[in-house]
Amino acid sequence: MGGTPVSGPIPEPLTTSARVENLTSWDSGWAGLRVVVTGIGISGFAAADTLIELGARVVVVDAATGAKAHAQADTLRIVGAVDVLLGEDAVDTVPKIDGALPDLVVTSPGWRPDQALLAAAARAHIPVWGDVELAWRLRKRQGRKTADWLTITGTNGKTTTVGLTESMLQAAGLKAIAVGNVGTPILDALRDPVDYDVFAVELSSFQLHWSHSVSPVASVCLNVAEDHVDWHGSYASYLADKAKVYEHTQKACIYNAEQIETERMVEDADVVDGCRAVAFTTLTPAVSMLGVVEGLLVDRAFIAERKDSAAELASVSDLGAVAPRHMVANALAAAALVRAYGVEPAAVRKGLLDYLPGDHRIQPVARHNGVLWVNDSKATNPHAAAAALSAFTNVVWIAGGLSKGVNYGPLIQENAGRLKAVVLIGADSGDLRSALQRHAPDVPVIGAGKGETEVVQTAGTADAVAAPPPIPGATVMAQAVALAAQLAASGDTVLLAPAAASMDQFSSYAHRGDAFIEAVRELVEGQAQTTEE
Repeated sequence: MGGTPVSGPIPEPLTTSARVENLTSWDSGWAGLRVVVTGIGISGFAAADTLIELGARVVVVDAATGAKAHAQADTLRIVGAVDVLLGEDAVDTVPKIDGALPDLVVTSPGWRPDQALLAAAARAHIPVWGDVELAWRLRKRQGRKTADWLTITGTNGKTTTVGLTESMLQAAGLKAIAVGNVGTPILDALRDPVDYDVFAVELSSFQLHWSHSVSPVASVCLNVAEDHVDWHGSYASYLADKAKVYEHTQKACIYNAEQIETERMVEDADVVDGCRAVAFTTLTPAVSMLGVVEGLLVDRAFIAERKDSAAELASVSDLGAVAPRHMVANALAAAALVRAYGVEPAAVRKGLLDYLPGDHRIQPVARHNGVLWVNDSKATNPHAAAAALSAFTNVVWIAGGLSKGVNYGPLIQENAGRLKAVVLIGADSGDLRSALQRHAPDVPVIGAGKGETEVVQTAGTADAVAAPPPIPGATVMAQAVALAAQLAASGDTVLLAPAAASMDQFSSYAHRGDAFIEAVRELVEGQAQTTEE
C-alpha cells in the first residue's frame, strides 16, 4: 500500500516548535516552512530573500507605504514571496500563511518586543528570531566552508572594532569580512560565493535580543552605558541583552577591565567548557590581559610565558596622530579577539597600520586659523560623546538631537572643564540644555536653527525664551558651524559629537556628519576668499 513497512515504533510527527529547533543548517528542511518576516529594510529584505531561496513560504510585513517600500515589495513578490503587506494595519496582527499561523517569525532588529505583531507571536508561542539567529542556523552548508564567528558588541566603538578585527584577520592571510549591524548584511555574506574563513560580526543590543543559539569562537562587550532605554524598557534589560554576546562562546570571552559590568557579564555567561576570560585595559596589564606598557600594546594572555612577560603587538602611534583612549581600547579588544583566534603579533600590527578609520568617527575635517574642526557624528549617545570630548581641550561643542531618554548629567559633570562654548542643534535639545544649566552654568550656550536673530546666553539663564521649531538638515548645520566659528579662537577645537540620534533633522548620523563637513569646507573657502580680496 505505497511503501516499505517501517520496522520498530513509528516516530511521532515533529511539532512546529521541534521542526524549527531542528533547522540547524542550510540543508535542513526549510522548504514549505511558513515564515513571517517583519520589516522590508536591509535586514528584512535579506532575510526574506534568503528564506524564499530555501523554499520557505514567506509573507513580509512593514508599516511603510512609501515608493521605496513598494519597490522592495514588488521585487520580493517577483522572486517568490507569498505576499508582502504594507501599512500600519499590516503590522497589528500575525498574518496567516496558507490558512495557518506561521511556524516562525523573523524580525528586523529595530522592531521592539512589545510591538503588536511580535507580542501576538509571543502569546501564540511562535518562535521569533532575528537575522543573526537565522544566519547562525544557516552557516553550515554541504560543499561549502563554514566560517567561524568573532562577535563584537558595546554601547560605543563596535563599528571601529569590527573594522580593526577584519583588518587584522586579513593581514594574517585569512578570508575575513566585517558583517552585521553596520556594513554587509550577514545573510548576504553567508550567500556570497567566497568561502570565508571567519566573520567579524558587529551586534547591536537589538540583534542580540533576538539571538538565541549563536556560539562564537571569541566574543567581546567593549563597554556599556545608558542607551536605547526607550527600546529595551530599562537599563537592566539593555545590559541583559548586551550580555548575550558571551553566551555559548567557545574559546575566549573578552571584557573591559576598566568597566566592572562587562566582567560580571562574563562571570554569569553560560559558555563552552574550556572557554577563558580575558581582559583588555588601557593601563598596565596583569596576567590574562592585553594592555599598554610605555606606549606599546602588549599581550599577557595568549602567550605561554604570560606570568612574567608580554608579547609586543604594536605601538600606540600605529593608531595615527589622533589616538584617544577609547581608540586604544578598541584596538586592544580587536587584538584580543584575533589573538584568541590564533593570529600572530605581526599581523595585529599590520592590521592596525592597514586599517582605514570610517568617516564620522573623530574625523579631522580641517585646521584653519589655528582651529581644529572634528566630525564625530557617530557619537549618538553620551558615552560616545564623552570619549570624543576626552580627546580635546578648549572645545566648542556642537551637540543635540533625539536624546533616546538618556541622562546627560554625568556627561556634562565630567567634561564641563573642557567646554569653551556649546552650540545646540536638534529638535529635542531641552534635556541637554537643562544638564548644562545644572552642571556648567558659566559655559555659553547658543541654539542653532532659530532664525536670523541669535542671542548668546549662558546655560544658567533662567528665563530663556522658548525657541521656535528648528530648521532641518543642512541649513541648521551651516548655522551651527557659523556660530561655532564666531566662538572659536586659535588653539580651540570645534567638535561635532551630538550625544544624540540624528533622525529629527537628518536621515542618519552619516547625513549629519556630511552636512558638517560641507559646512566647514564652505566656511574655510569663504574665509580664504575674503582674505584674498
